[in-house]
Amino acid sequence: MVDPLGVAIGLGLTLVAVAVHFTRGATWQAPEDISQQVLERRASTVAETGFPEPANRAIGGGGGAAVAAGAEGELAESGEAAVEEEGPWSLTDEEAETFEIEFVKEGETLEIRENETILEAGEDEGWDLPYACREGQCLSCGGRVTNGPSEDFLVHHDQQMLDEDEMGDGYTLTCVAYPKADFSIETRESP
Repeated sequence: MVDPLGVAIGLGLTLVAVAVHFTRGATWQAPEDISQQVLERRASTVAETGFPEPANRAIGGGGGAAVAAGAEGELAESGEAAVEEEGPWSLTDEEAETFEIEFVKEGETLEIRENETILEAGEDEGWDLPYACREGQCLSCGGRVTNGPSEDFLVHHDQQMLDEDEMGDGYTLTCVAYPKADFSIETRESP
């Protein structure tokens, strides 16, 4: 049963709350937004750096452009221009072979050129594959080759996180992994 006294008290309290809400002086005023002023004041105390501005969701501004062979690069400690090492990443599309890579979790097989990373191929398909540095210095883009040791199927360009045992277990960093044979890969897998 419904208690008429309880309903009346509830209705009365609701009407009082509505009346108080609409009376003058009972509204909340947001304080002035000073966030931009605080940021500018803090920025004025920090020395200027030569770091690039972030260009995408990657931590640290994403991957920079590689220096092509024979092009001028930053000076090495010896004073000589740094030269990019040769590999599949330096091939043109006409020179590059194509391999069939099965993306197990995505349920698709793609033909990928040997001068394209596994991450880039997935992004070209519109997949939201994880990554952070795009330089082989973290494990965000990790994947696992199901056919065996990753070095049997991939060439890694300057990966710095996986040791030989992990690569022997099939782990790879998709942001710096270039195919050299047909294989299957599980994305979003890290050691």
